[in-house]
Amino acid sequence: MKLLLVAFTYVFMTLNDVPNYVMDYHMADTKEKEIVFINKYKSSDKISVKGYVVSLQMKQAKHKFFPWKKLAVFNEGKKKLEKLIKENPNNTDLRYLRLVIQENIPAILNYKSSINMDKEFLSEKLKEVDSSDYLDFYIKKNTSL
Repeated sequence: MKLLLVAFTYVFMTLNDVPNYVMDYHMADTKEKEIVFINKYKSSDKISVKGYVVSLQMKQAKHKFFPWKKLAVFNEGKKKLEKLIKENPNNTDLRYLRLVIQENIPAILNYKSSINMDKEFLSEKLKEVDSSDYLDFYIKKNTSL
């Protein structure tokens, strides 16, 4: 019982420190909410926020009718995300977003090459107490870790 109380307290305290953009991202469960998120945060200068915006822009591909439009939207976002990660390889949010995307997209899109690298990176981050601990819950919930 005591262990359960400690676990609940940890989750509650961790979730209280979650930035608004992370909570908003995870609540964007419809096309309309995704667009609201994109419009709300697209002018942010924060690297992590840019990653969340790009991730939802990539997700917009599923709402396109023509396959070539789907692919074009997805690939444009993929380039942006890869550029952000290349420039910020130690950003936990970016690596989390890429892992979520790569684990959940169809193999035909050929975007699975960084799964092991991101899993290794995030596994190490889960062991650390650092400024990205607010993501631990989401990493465990939304990835295979």
